[in-house]
Amino acid sequence: MLIFSFRQLASRVGRPFPVHACRPSQPKHCDGRQYGSQAKINKDTIDLYRQQYVRDSWTNLTPKVLSHLDRNLHLQRNHPLSIVREKIVKYFYGAYLSPRGNPLFSVYDNLSPVVTVEQNFDQLLIPADHPSRAKSDCYYVNKDYLLRAHTTAHQVELIQAGLDNFLVVGDVYRRDEIDATHYPVFHQLDAVRIVHQDKLFERNPELKIHETHYKTHLSNGSPTTGTSSPLADCIDQHKQPCHTLEAVKLCEHEMKKILVGMVQKLFGQDIQYRWVDGYFPFTQPSWELEIYFNGSWLEILGCGITRNEILERAGVQNSIAYAFGVGLERLAMILFDIPDIRLFWSTDSGFLNQFRDDRIVKYKPISSYPQCSNDLSFWLPEGMPADQFALNDFYDIVRSVGGDIIEQVTLIDRFTHPKTGKSSLCFRIVYRHMERTLTQAEVNVVHAKIGSELVASYNVSIR
Repeated sequence: MLIFSFRQLASRVGRPFPVHACRPSQPKHCDGRQYGSQAKINKDTIDLYRQQYVRDSWTNLTPKVLSHLDRNLHLQRNHPLSIVREKIVKYFYGAYLSPRGNPLFSVYDNLSPVVTVEQNFDQLLIPADHPSRAKSDCYYVNKDYLLRAHTTAHQVELIQAGLDNFLVVGDVYRRDEIDATHYPVFHQLDAVRIVHQDKLFERNPELKIHETHYKTHLSNGSPTTGTSSPLADCIDQHKQPCHTLEAVKLCEHEMKKILVGMVQKLFGQDIQYRWVDGYFPFTQPSWELEIYFNGSWLEILGCGITRNEILERAGVQNSIAYAFGVGLERLAMILFDIPDIRLFWSTDSGFLNQFRDDRIVKYKPISSYPQCSNDLSFWLPEGMPADQFALNDFYDIVRSVGGDIIEQVTLIDRFTHPKTGKSSLCFRIVYRHMERTLTQAEVNVVHAKIGSELVASYNVSIR
């Protein structure tokens, strides 16, 4: 599951920005951004959306990543990502209706991607030492702010605003490897549904959501188990200690029925699927939904019963909730048979004009352009072992210099000199333009610039 794997009326954790809730009776896009794309990296500050942030040792934004702000591919009419988004939104509008026949779910699809560390991690019970917090994994504005790593970062603020059924869609940012299925910017959709006591047990009022003698512990660790982390006491896949089994099973049944229906709506009634137990810091129990595709099982989404601590801290009592998250690119690559994630960012009409009227059609390659492949080998600074060099730092330099002509980067060799003890790394960089043939001379120029930038940034020596 994506750390989803997923907007307050006024921010309670820092920089305020308004959120305008969609009226369920009039489905439309919500626009929480009251500004255009504004991003500028200065010597000591960064300007983002009319806010200025002081740079510090955590700042690792690149011009390449910032250039993707406000592209809003998920809102671009007839774009494959927008088509997938629309189909999921329409499905939820039809699946949950009020007594008057209006959709219960509201949609938030244009919220600022700049969030606080508290929003992205702390409010979702992600431990302080969790690897997803690492500077090598996220794009930090500074130590207090980052570009959201998942749309779930907005979950708590929307719950605090009094919402109990909502979808959140947006661009998310993660430092990652370079290949046909990974890109530093992609799009997620996540959802939360909160069910209150009187609604869940409407026909059986004697049943309860919470155990009678249980009170959620919000402290760090448990005096009874001697553990130092609350997550260590929260790994029972059957249910959270605070919930009754009846409440969990009813919520689980509803969630799985809805999500299987969504997958069948997208892929057809005959799609093979299965549920696999999962683990996420903010849900328990948790599952991943997989489909059988091209001869193997492929994870489609992650979901689970929302941790009661999250609801309590957001001011919600006597309720249970489920949440799920899904990556739009993964769905679109399967549905439209799109082979390379870079294609979603193409402005070529030969690509975009293939998709019309919210229909699922198979992508037809415009042309097949040849690859160019160059190796780059370098010595690390004296005293730095190979395993201490952050690969995502190298990938960011490659992306910043080469842009979207970079198809893949692979570490092909690690070497430590037996006499000097110095370490070297060798990467193979595959270049391919999506719209024309690259010459080897063009590639060599870009390759040399990557080497020069690497030397300037990390004091390496090209071999």
